[in-house]
Amino acid sequence: MHLAGRTAVVTGAASGIGRAVAVSLARRRCHLALVDINQAGLEHTAALVATHGVCVSCHCMDVADAAAVAALPNAVCHIHAGVDVLVNSAGVAVWGTFEQVSDADFEWLFSVNVHGLVRMTRAFLPLLKASDDARLVNISSVYGLVAPAGQAAYAASKFAVRGFSEALRHELEHTSVGVTVVIPAGVATSISLNARRPAALSDEEFERGMARARRLLKLSPEIAGETIVRGIEERKARVLIGTDARLIDLLVRIAPVSYWQIMQLVIRR
Repeated sequence: MHLAGRTAVVTGAASGIGRAVAVSLARRRCHLALVDINQAGLEHTAALVATHGVCVSCHCMDVADAAAVAALPNAVCHIHAGVDVLVNSAGVAVWGTFEQVSDADFEWLFSVNVHGLVRMTRAFLPLLKASDDARLVNISSVYGLVAPAGQAAYAASKFAVRGFSEALRHELEHTSVGVTVVIPAGVATSISLNARRPAALSDEEFERGMARARRLLKLSPEIAGETIVRGIEERKARVLIGTDARLIDLLVRIAPVSYWQIMQLVIRR
């Protein structure tokens, strides 16, 4: 897919993978509509991509807000001629086991990671189908391949994203819209720092989780962003990011039931 002169909508664009994807797209002269709940972060990303001479618009909103999502395509088309790429990168996390996570926190996570992504897809699919060459990109996770203890809510949401993306890819097979599901592992973003912490989670459990996150999250968002954009250009159905993602993808195929015992040996090092 040739990206110069195209227009991409990127959610979660204020930081992390979303920002990195936006910058990599801008390097290819792709125009951008940036979406995030963080206005300051959006403006910083906009300043970064504007140096590449592309048209940029910022849309400060929560993808969990159904009314805001429904109004977004018109707002984007007021500035841009159309939409050729949608990157659903917005995501949140919650610390704790299933029993520690409240219904409210579980539903909040799903409202962003799943329902927000689905609504964004539904809202922009007509514009994507109107393009002669379009791409829908959904960010899942390595926890959409495996489901470690302590990740019940997050893993459930990312399995949902992967399943939704694969089914939609088959449904859109004979249209101009291709679907890419991205499976990153170990990317050093702020999602763990910004994750909600249940009241039932002890300080010791929280600090242990943070230490594990700092140890495992080493891959730069910039590398992840560039890998994703290359996947868009190459029209890949699946993009694995990082050595850990490739190893875990292989592991879960070889040991679909006992992978967790093997992973624990690595995580506890």
